[in-house]
Amino acid sequence: MSLSKFNTTIVNSRWKYILLGILIMMLLGTVYSYSIFRVELQNELKVGLAESGMPYMFALAFYALFMLLSGKHIERFQPRNTIIIGGLLVSLGWILSSFATNIFLLTIAYGCISGAGVGIAYGVLMNVIAKWFPDKKGIASGLVLVGFGLSPLITAPLARILVENYGVMRTFLVLGAVFGILIPLMALPFKYPENEAEYNYKNKKNHFRISKEIPLVEMIRTRTFKGIYLNFIIGTMVGLTMIGMTTNVGIDHFELDASMVTGLMALFAIFNGVGRPIFGLISDHFSPRHAMILSYLMIMAAAIAIISLENSSMVYIVTFSIFWLNLGGWLAIAPTSTLKFFGMKNYSENYGLVFTAYGIGAIVGVSTSGILLDYLGSYIYVFYYIIVLCLIGISITHRYIHNEPQIE
Repeated sequence: MSLSKFNTTIVNSRWKYILLGILIMMLLGTVYSYSIFRVELQNELKVGLAESGMPYMFALAFYALFMLLSGKHIERFQPRNTIIIGGLLVSLGWILSSFATNIFLLTIAYGCISGAGVGIAYGVLMNVIAKWFPDKKGIASGLVLVGFGLSPLITAPLARILVENYGVMRTFLVLGAVFGILIPLMALPFKYPENEAEYNYKNKKNHFRISKEIPLVEMIRTRTFKGIYLNFIIGTMVGLTMIGMTTNVGIDHFELDASMVTGLMALFAIFNGVGRPIFGLISDHFSPRHAMILSYLMIMAAAIAIISLENSSMVYIVTFSIFWLNLGGWLAIAPTSTLKFFGMKNYSENYGLVFTAYGIGAIVGVSTSGILLDYLGSYIYVFYYIIVLCLIGISITHRYIHNEPQIE
């Protein structure tokens, strides 16, 4: 077989990993539907708004932590085996959640165990895709992440139906059993490219080359890493805070019907999903710097609209579509930036560290916004808080993010 035919076969066959990756990510992304369970859990476990956010907060934190911990070891094992382990941990966490009698047990099961499984499976999926698509790093990563973002499109309405008919705890049990069956089955075809020719395929149009291969220790010393890391914290703080409050803000602040808000979760999930390839494409064809600043400006515009305009269903729909779009955007900007600035060779370890910013953003964002609400009693203060965070992010981007990694 000629080299050109060999490369064509490889390029065509690699797209199956995109499709399977989307489906697995869709199951893993059920964590984003937590706001559907939150109100019910507050009544079931008799906890307040801040406490009810703990399982969600810890799930995101452990998701980030186990991406870092598994990053050094991902390539020592077959990706299918690692994905299966992650999927079974997700399943176990959801099943154990169904037996939780207080918020602390739920936090351990849903937050720690399930979150760890998501981090392990997510990390290896991203690594497989990065190896198979070096010539389309931003758009390929963004497409797989569509599944994670679109998850609430399927899971939110399904979860609402299950909760209404069987209660929140039995819903955890049913979903956990489904995850334990489907994720291992879809993991079976996954493998890494077998030789250099497969993943060093050069797209004739783009002539993609990795110009820098910067290891973790050197990456940490760069101003660019500091800029990506701090920006990812801020982008995550804003995005996860808004996603976690989507249902509550719609019902309590905008005074919309609960069924309408639940129905809109499907629309928001679409925006969250398409935000990933859109911002991946912007990062690829322009620069991560442009993508970061555009995201901050869009988030600020949405927050200002909520503060200054009268409450209406249209304001709610438009502004929260923007919030969900931009969280998806940051989950494409961060991995694409890591690849563009620091290379493919050390990507799994480098991005594992970068992704810990997601966990920090989850903890700080969810906890601080909950405290603001508990003490000040109005969502308006949360939106002022978001505007300030965006201004800080723009300043960091101007100072730290350039076209080449900057070593201090």
